Amino acid sequence: MSTTTPEAIRSEGLTKRFRSGQVAVNAVDLSVPRGAVYGFLGPNGSGKTTTIRMLLGLIRPTAGKHELLDWPMPSGAGQALPRIGSLVEGPAFHPYLNGLDNLRRLDAGDRTADPRTSRKRIDEALERVGLLAAAKKRYRAYSLGMRQRLALASVLLQPRELLILDEPTNGLDPQGTREVRSLISDLARGGATVMLSTHLLAEVEQICTHVGVMHVGKLVAQAPLAELRAAAAPRVRVESDRPDEALVTLRRFGLTGLERIGPSVVIALLGEAQPEKLVRGLVEDDVPVRGFAIEAPDLEELFVQLTGEGFDVSG
Repeated sequence: MSTTTPEAIRSEGLTKRFRSGQVAVNAVDLSVPRGAVYGFLGPNGSGKTTTIRMLLGLIRPTAGKHELLDWPMPSGAGQALPRIGSLVEGPAFHPYLNGLDNLRRLDAGDRTADPRTSRKRIDEALERVGLLAAAKKRYRAYSLGMRQRLALASVLLQPRELLILDEPTNGLDPQGTREVRSLISDLARGGATVMLSTHLLAEVEQICTHVGVMHVGKLVAQAPLAELRAAAAPRVRVESDRPDEALVTLRRFGLTGLERIGPSVVIALLGEAQPEKLVRGLVEDDVPVRGFAIEAPDLEELFVQLTGEGFDVSG
C-alpha cells in the first residue's frame, strides 16, 4: 500500500479467522479519509469490534494489511499509536481509585505526556465529558454512563489526530448521548479524524460524513453518506381503498418487493417501470388512486436493503 495516501485508515483484505474456523472479519478494505467522521455501522456481532482490535494491534489479523496515519501496521505502531486515541470496550480502571486518580495513572503511563501539564489536561478532559464534579468519586461507585464518560475522558487527555471509538454512547442517557455526539463533532471540526463504531442509525445520521456498513464480517458498503443515500433506490407509495386490486395491477409491471401497509401499497421503483405508467395502469384497471408518491428511503430502509437486517434506530 502507498504511504502517501490521504486516508487516516486504510486496509486491504483484512481478515480474522479464529481457531474454531469461524471467519469473524472477511477481506475488509477500509478507506477512512482524513478529517472524516466515519460511521462504522452494523448490527452487534457483525465484526466491527474485531476489525477495530486488528487495526489497533490488539489482535493479529489472519490475512491482509493496513495502515494508520500512513504508517504500516504493526511495524509502524510506535509512530502511529501515540497520535491515536481509542476506546475499545473501555480501558481497565481501578475500582478503588476515584476518577481523577485513574486518569492520573493512565497519563503517567503515557511516555509522550508532559507531567507538568498533567493536572490541567486531566481537568479539561473531565470537564469536557461532564465528570469534573464527580472526579473524587470512586470508580466502583460510578454508573455505567459515568464509566463510559471516564473512558472518553481518557481518550481526550492529549490531542489526537485519529480517534477510534467503539460504541462511545453505550450506557449513556439521552442527554449524555447528545453531549458525546456534540463532542465528536467538535473534535472533527478541530481537525481530528473520527472512526465511530455503532449500531445506532441516529449516530450516523446526525454526525457522520462517511459510512462503512458491516454485515456478517463483510464490508457491504462504503461511501460518503450523501453518496450512499443518492444511490439508494427510491420507492413508490400508492394509496387506494382497494389495495389488493392495486397489488394485482402493479405485479403486471414485473415489480418485486411489493408490500401492503394498511391502505397503501409500497414498492421499489425498478427497471423500466415509470411512475406515469403505473398510474395509467391503475386507472385503466379501474383501481381508485387516492395518493401516489415517490419517497426516498430513510436510513433504516437503506441499511435493510444492504444487509437484510434491521438496525437499532434509537439513541
